[in-house]
Amino acid sequence: MKELRIRTMVTVFVVAGVLSWAGARLWNSVGTLPSVPLAAPIVLALIAAVLTATALSIRTRLKAQRERQPDAKGVDPLMAARAVVFGQASALVAALVAGMYGGVGAFLLEHLEVPARRDQAIYAGFSVVAGIGVIVAAFFLERVCKLPEDDDSNGGTARAA
Repeated sequence: MKELRIRTMVTVFVVAGVLSWAGARLWNSVGTLPSVPLAAPIVLALIAAVLTATALSIRTRLKAQRERQPDAKGVDPLMAARAVVFGQASALVAALVAGMYGGVGAFLLEHLEVPARRDQAIYAGFSVVAGIGVIVAAFFLERVCKLPEDDDSNGGTARAA
């Protein structure tokens, strides 16, 4: 399983941002602009919270297992691999969505005097921040699930055997 790369996340974010900024300009020339839903930053923040909670849970279980605590639950390698795949997919989608809302938000910065567009710009800004939170949580989850013997050899993450 390949690791997430910051370069990939930034590329997806920038390309989506530029395309959505251009699309917003084009759409605005027609006279309307699609709205940024209030639920967008909320959903992204919930995904970030789930990824963080999963990473913390796995980290706690691994620590208990390393310390040989009698009631320690082990970590199923397949479950860890699934968690990492979920984190990676979430990070890619979050980079795309955050870039999209970032581009729309950048366009809306030119129209802050209109109250409705100001609100949309705020929602877009919160969506970008929440999207970055998802990406950070995915990197954290991937780091928690990384196997110690893979640190220097091939850069892999926890795998199901």
